[in-house]
Amino acid sequence: MRATVTGAAGFAGRHLVAHLQACGDEVTTIDRHGPTPVDVTDAAAVRAAIATQRPDVVYHLAAWSHVGGSWDEPAAAFRVNAEGTLNVLRACAAVGVGRVLVVGSAEEYGRAGEAPLDEDTPLRPLSPYGAGKVAADVLALQAFLGDGLETVRVRPFNHTGPGQSPRFLVPALARRIAAAERDGADEVPVGNLEPVRDLSDVRDVVRAYRLAALRGEPGAVYNVCSGRGVRVAEVAELLLTAARRPLRLVPDPALTRPVEVPCLVGSNTRLVDATGWAPEISLEQTLTDVLAEARAAGEQDGSA
Repeated sequence: MRATVTGAAGFAGRHLVAHLQACGDEVTTIDRHGPTPVDVTDAAAVRAAIATQRPDVVYHLAAWSHVGGSWDEPAAAFRVNAEGTLNVLRACAAVGVGRVLVVGSAEEYGRAGEAPLDEDTPLRPLSPYGAGKVAADVLALQAFLGDGLETVRVRPFNHTGPGQSPRFLVPALARRIAAAERDGADEVPVGNLEPVRDLSDVRDVVRAYRLAALRGEPGAVYNVCSGRGVRVAEVAELLLTAARRPLRLVPDPALTRPVEVPCLVGSNTRLVDATGWAPEISLEQTLTDVLAEARAAGEQDGSA
């Protein structure tokens, strides 16, 4: 199968490319950081790339990925997430791509009410990032209903793993713990510890993407999540448990977002029923792998 991945140089994109290749797929990429840079906000460039690559399936991951950063640059975040998705969908429809997987986000649900959230939960985004993802979601549905393009939408909940930027919660905590170990410090600064998140390993998430693309129903939407909530405080304590010296958490207001969704926990029943997917990597293993990577990065930086 010929597959094109947008945002292939990103965190999940790199893992997805590796997974697709391991499954025997022929993979091409569209990315503004690739050998032939293509920005998804450039409609002509996107259409030319899709027309040249002629994929059977497109995995659209290219996006503004940082929720907190969208408060500082809301227009840029919305343009990448909404207009970029529109450009990819129009290019796929024009070329006749067989299927398109559009990656949304649990941030679309926002302050949605009681967990677990299923795919019929109303979308009430709190952040500019979430609003852009809602727009992308609706555009993908419109492409199916109006253009006959076989789109499948997924709404991944929080995920982490090796290779994630330290701008995000788990690798940021791991970097601070690794630094404290090296420097002999006793404190690790943290932001808000109260939010509850549904946290998966990125390697499980990209498996779900491929299964949803192959087995999902065109026009349908699927949550990609573990179905289990964990407080940020619990994640932090699990990382501290693996630390090489006693450490304590210290609140830092600078690490707190302007608005925080208090609880995002999803139901994965629809995805499991449609594809047979199930998570395979435990939270403890994920955190161990991220902390090991943070220590290795710190040692490399120290020797540079």
